[in-house]
Amino acid sequence: MTIKIFVFNPFQLNTYLVYDETKQAIIIDAGNSNKDEDKELFDFIEENGLNIQGLYYTHSHVDHILGNNSIINKFKLKTSAHKDSIIFFETANSYAPSLGLEIKDPIFPSDFIFEEDIIEFGNSKLKVLHTPGHADGSLCFYSEEEQFIIVGDVLFKDSIGRTDLPTGDYDLLMKTIKEKIFTLPNSVKVFPGHGPNTSIGYEKMNNPFINFNL
Repeated sequence: MTIKIFVFNPFQLNTYLVYDETKQAIIIDAGNSNKDEDKELFDFIEENGLNIQGLYYTHSHVDHILGNNSIINKFKLKTSAHKDSIIFFETANSYAPSLGLEIKDPIFPSDFIFEEDIIEFGNSKLKVLHTPGHADGSLCFYSEEEQFIIVGDVLFKDSIGRTDLPTGDYDLLMKTIKEKIFTLPNSVKVFPGHGPNTSIGYEKMNNPFINFNL
């Protein structure tokens, strides 16, 4: 699989475009927030002849769904999220202005996905992990074959997701990281919702927010 990262919107969100040799692709987290960012994403897709199979969300905080409508309308996609994330679609219109963002009537997910589900496109598969703590409905997408995981805002290089926003739960986040993320091999590459890539092994050794005596 090839992973193309676009850094979008004032919150510097990593929007992931994942595709393989068949040219089938998925988008994870719709951070594009204006016409220039739409063009950057859409031009890359067109220039590389990609066929977008779906839009998925690690979670549905406003900065992760700003490009929701433009992507869905462009590619006539089905979209998939965890059912517990619907609250953020319901409150997006009223919550966005408090962050200096604008979103109008985001289109709700058309499908729900859950723990252990498998996302298939082309010759590729990603396993869904339910990883709450930063936000209800948080999901990670794991490739055992290619040893990478897209984690949203659960884990960052040298940091963790904040838990002071609605539905955040510090103890639950720590449990999620310990039981769902740090049980993966040290070699697994971690692609977070913001900031640079890291690895499971690096975070076990160096993340100052986590001490599991591993």
